[in-house]
Amino acid sequence: MDNQKKPYYIDVGTGEISQSATSSTWSFKIQANDEEITELRELFNQNYSTEWKAFWRAHVPYVQYHYDRENDEYDNKIQQIYGMIHKLGDQEAKNHIETMKILPKTQ
Repeated sequence: MDNQKKPYYIDVGTGEISQSATSSTWSFKIQANDEEITELRELFNQNYSTEWKAFWRAHVPYVQYHYDRENDEYDNKIQQIYGMIHKLGDQEAKNHIETMKILPKTQ
């Protein structure tokens, strides 16, 4: 795999990763190598699967959100995705993610 970092444009809502800034809308610009992009793609794929589980679980009215494994799993994946974008992102991406206060506090 290529260890040279290249620019990528990320849209978390759609899970899209693009090398073109003009082909679609994007929210974050990152610099990543092939291995890092593969890892980010896998996180997006896992999150998509988790979203479906949460969708079906949402139709069970007696399970509250804070007792819901699927929602906990979704929250965890989103934190991992934003954590990776924060690690690889440009300063604007880092600043934006920090203002979201979505990442766990480090000791």
